[in-house]
Amino acid sequence: MGNRLSAGWKRALSYFRRNGISAAGWAVAERLLQEAAQKGYAYAPPTPEEQKRQRKEAEEWKDPPLLSVAVPAFETPPAYMNALLDSLQAQTWPHWELVIADAGSTDALRALAEGRGDQRIRYRKLSGNLGLAGNTNEALKEVRGSYTGLLDHDDLLTPDALYEMACALKESRKKGIDPVFLYSDEDKCDGEGKRFYEPHYKPDFNPDLLLSNNYICHFLMLETEAFRRLKERPGYDGAQDYDLVLRAAAGVFSGVPEAAFVHVPKVLYHWRCHESSTASNPESKRYAYEAGRRALEDFCAAQGWQARAEDTAHLGFYRLSYQPDILEVRRDVGAAAQPLPSRLGRLCSGIYEADGGMRYAGLPAGFSGYMHRAVLSQDVETADIRAMRVRPELEEELGKALEAVRRGEDPGETSRAFCESVRKKGLRICWLPDRKPL
Repeated sequence: MGNRLSAGWKRALSYFRRNGISAAGWAVAERLLQEAAQKGYAYAPPTPEEQKRQRKEAEEWKDPPLLSVAVPAFETPPAYMNALLDSLQAQTWPHWELVIADAGSTDALRALAEGRGDQRIRYRKLSGNLGLAGNTNEALKEVRGSYTGLLDHDDLLTPDALYEMACALKESRKKGIDPVFLYSDEDKCDGEGKRFYEPHYKPDFNPDLLLSNNYICHFLMLETEAFRRLKERPGYDGAQDYDLVLRAAAGVFSGVPEAAFVHVPKVLYHWRCHESSTASNPESKRYAYEAGRRALEDFCAAQGWQARAEDTAHLGFYRLSYQPDILEVRRDVGAAAQPLPSRLGRLCSGIYEADGGMRYAGLPAGFSGYMHRAVLSQDVETADIRAMRVRPELEEELGKALEAVRRGEDPGETSRAFCESVRKKGLRICWLPDRKPL
């Protein structure tokens, strides 16, 4: 608990230095409320009975896919590696392999790996430290599975992580889709790996949210051949996974269906939080966020977009400034939506949910929302047409919808119908919260 409090004060002080006292006050208030709301969180692994069922199903699986896990290691504390190995051997999915690429100065990890007596655990000693990207690429050379997951050398998988990935892969293939990658929800654990907190519940694949932040993060599994083709690139250390995910997702902007990027809505990964980790102290790896900004700008340039990546008030979260305008730069975006005017200091986002409610409704204007999503660009199903700009070919249709609202028709239902029409044309509706309301 002491380490968490210390990390929290470090974040607050850093935020104050970057953004000023007023913004820092709002951030601290929101953080305290979020932590209070999460006090009831407790990760619960599958029950012994459920794990037994999963093992039985996996053993009876016809043509089960081999799933690989790659771990780049460097001066890894033995206790952390032992815990990592325990988490792999506890998997209810038996069809896996672990490849450890060790760039450390000793053979301590070799003894740990080979001491397990498990042929699924494979160890490779590297001749030198090639950096996070280079060490990962060396591990990638050794994998044999159809999909490869990335696991940091001090983190943990839940017992059902690979089983759930295999099930999601199977369901996608039933629909005729071979996923490009799959990703899960995650949480954090303390240095002892015994207490879990701050769950990160992620949305289904959202391209524009990904252009704001690497919300994919852990646990990520990529189709192995695509991974080998892309590789992790040097020069982006600290954000090498973000650079990789952006490039892996690039096809969605040129016809690859979003269903090829699969979200498994379960916590399958524990991100260990200790004093030197980014999870505990974002300032400890400020270079990583600068690398993330470079990776994002490089991605935009590769798409032929004139766009500049800018930092937001929150480290590791970005906004794209399109030149001259998103509707001119992005052919995949049909409508750019903005928040409706705030009411009594409360956010009125104009994003309608399927149940008729409004996303982020009532959030204090100085708050950023869960995982800062209320201040991040994102694709939405339905946004209010009264705060929307569209491509020239959609202006007449938008004008008719706005006239219907002026005649008294329900803004939510009218917006829903218009946005459905836009999406049926294969176009996105991008919500841009950093713009002033129309």
